[in-house]
Amino acid sequence: MSRAEDPQQTYQEFTEAVNMKPGELSHWLETDESKHVGWRKEGTKGGESVGHDSGRKIVDLLRRKRDQLSAADYKHMRKVVGYVHRHLAQRPSGDVRDTRWRWSLMNWGHDPLK
Repeated sequence: MSRAEDPQQTYQEFTEAVNMKPGELSHWLETDESKHVGWRKEGTKGGESVGHDSGRKIVDLLRRKRDQLSAADYKHMRKVVGYVHRHLAQRPSGDVRDTRWRWSLMNWGHDPLK
């Protein structure tokens, strides 16, 4: 097993990348800003963005005990960590409070203003 697939390492990196609490993220996902940012897969007419869907999965992951997590859950956690790290590297200059960049990150459970 590679270091990247080590469940303990994955869990630690996930909990460091996701800095929003489940209730906070769940509330955010109900906002118009949350629903209007992000990439939508081709063919999903007016459908949910990839990040918004991920946000719902993250809320579920955060509310479960570690011994209830599956291999698919850990795979999603690695996807979240990768997204957050890549997106943070693209931080725009200036005040990011009301930017699509921040809103997109928040859909993935990370508020860069925290």
